Amino acid sequence: MPQWVYWGGSEVPVGKMAVKRFLDILFGGLLLVVLSPLLGVLAVLVRWKLGSPVLFRHVRPGWREKLFTLYKFRTMRNARDGRGQLLPDAERITLLGKTLRRCSLDELPELWNVVRGDMSLVGPRPLLVEYLPLYTAKQARRHKVRPGITGWAQVNGRNAITWEEKFEYDLWYVDNWSIGLDCKILWLTVIQVVKREGISAEGHATIPRFQGRNAER
Repeated sequence: MPQWVYWGGSEVPVGKMAVKRFLDILFGGLLLVVLSPLLGVLAVLVRWKLGSPVLFRHVRPGWREKLFTLYKFRTMRNARDGRGQLLPDAERITLLGKTLRRCSLDELPELWNVVRGDMSLVGPRPLLVEYLPLYTAKQARRHKVRPGITGWAQVNGRNAITWEEKFEYDLWYVDNWSIGLDCKILWLTVIQVVKREGISAEGHATIPRFQGRNAER
């Protein structure tokens, strides 16, 4: 009898999970090495234009809601108002930051998260810790897989779709995950980065905050 674990909303062979993790380590590590010159150049640019620190660090929930530190290149200034509160995203994001986001270059440091095992190359995007108590029971199922640098929601609208649509895409991925689907998503991600679509929600510099839904809790 094969070993089985409950993962991604369905029963998945342990061997299948191991293959996904092996591919994450293999290709995540390879990309880190190949892209190291680009990472160095981007680090210098961010340090020059935005100062220190070069990396944006933020605690996010991952697989089974385990918290981890996510790494990205900084795209915003730490500008605050007279009360010490951070200014809106639209007032803090810089020209360099907009360029990094348009080309998804700010996400490259997350390859280290992939190699560490915090994330996968493909999976639901890791959101804010403060959103955890706002999820419905159905929405919380997105944490049954490792979060990804890219995902099914990212190639189906990215930040230009509603939160409800994002969660539906995330849950569809959780229930239909396969190596073939991951390869398809990676290819579609390349196409979307080239087209530079869905970078922000209409009327927002990035995306509006998730307010939660009381239904289906």
